[in-house]
Amino acid sequence: MKPHLRLLAAVSALALVALPATALAVAPEYKPDKPPHPTHPQHPVKPSAPAGAKAKAYGRHCQGQSKEHVAGMKGTPFSQCVTAMAKLANGNTKSPAKACAAESREHVEGMKGTPFSLCVKAGKELLRQSA
Repeated sequence: MKPHLRLLAAVSALALVALPATALAVAPEYKPDKPPHPTHPQHPVKPSAPAGAKAKAYGRHCQGQSKEHVAGMKGTPFSQCVTAMAKLANGNTKSPAKACAAESREHVEGMKGTPFSLCVKAGKELLRQSA
């Protein structure tokens, strides 16, 4: 037998013997505690709402409002309606007309009613449901 074939056979036999031994080896259970990264400080998680508070879905009352921004207006008619519903629900105002005062009174093409009238209607519905 040639010397390089003997060497190849010896290395192959050694690999076959060593393979099961390395497969059964278990890694050490040492896991060092890693300190927090200096550029990523750990901040405590703040709760998003006080305990016991329930989320309100004021947008449900304003579904008919447009979500497109109107030039010269602060926010969309939908966002203004949601803000007005929150004012009514929180007791900041008792009148839907006062809560919806920021809404536009101009008719929008393709909509039934004005943003103001739709907001007042939604406000009356909200007050009726909460009573």
